[in-house]
Amino acid sequence: MTLAEEAAGHWGGRVIRLIRDRENHVFEMAVPEGRAALRLHRAGYQSPAAIRSELWWCAELARAGLPVPAALPAGGGALLVPLSDGRHASAIAWMGGEALGEAAKPFTRPLPQVLDLYHALGALLVRVHRVTDGLVLPEGFTRPRWDLEGLVGEDPHWGRFWEHPVATPDQRVLLIRARDALRERLSGDIGLIHADVLRENVLVNDRSVSLIDFDDSGYGFRLHDLGTALVQTVQHPEHPQLRDALMAGYGTTDSAMVEAFVLARTLASVGWTMPRLAPEDPIHRSHLARAEFCAGRILKHG
Repeated sequence: MTLAEEAAGHWGGRVIRLIRDRENHVFEMAVPEGRAALRLHRAGYQSPAAIRSELWWCAELARAGLPVPAALPAGGGALLVPLSDGRHASAIAWMGGEALGEAAKPFTRPLPQVLDLYHALGALLVRVHRVTDGLVLPEGFTRPRWDLEGLVGEDPHWGRFWEHPVATPDQRVLLIRARDALRERLSGDIGLIHADVLRENVLVNDRSVSLIDFDDSGYGFRLHDLGTALVQTVQHPEHPQLRDALMAGYGTTDSAMVEAFVLARTLASVGWTMPRLAPEDPIHRSHLARAEFCAGRILKHG
């Protein structure tokens, strides 16, 4: 029996296929009620308490009518189940739809339709933030921090990006300059955020969108969610239009701050690559090049 099959058994389910293998292994699973997403959580990434907190938050958002995946209890009622190898498993309701896009690939939809979807995404994000502000968090609730220290402190959540071994000396100098500039610049409302609003985590159904994969969610600047939603297209010509549509849906006009959070996410992503990818992986250099591009834009305009 595989570990995924062992995990699926706790929900009376059957594994259909592997969907994603990044921080966690995510499988499509058939359950008596239909379909679900089965997650095998990577050991050492999020603590059991942090995973339970994520599942509680998503359940509350779903209960409030937001299009996010609700947690499914296992046969014994637990939302998080320990496995034989020491890892943990959880299951969430299946969310239908097609991903808004994929990293490093052009949109397949016409630009006007994409702009409408980014407006809808902004409107969804502000709903997530507002509903969350009305929740009373349970005792023991814990999630990572995407605040100033978590993004550009001495020990950021995803690592000291300015020490990336593939970075050139000039790139390291620029990354440090960018970090120091953001330490002076980043500000705004802080609360629970999704923190990983990449195109792969936004599902489209006709003209509406839903949000999945809250694995990196935590306490952070609210506009960081907007910066993350724009990071994959920051080097594309349609970036200003996408930014404006997203901001209009969210209800903010502070484009300078949103762009600062785009830079913050590009820097964090450089740190993310260091312990996760093979030294020869081309993503190291592409992420560094993107961070260099964003840093140049922000620093040039002061």
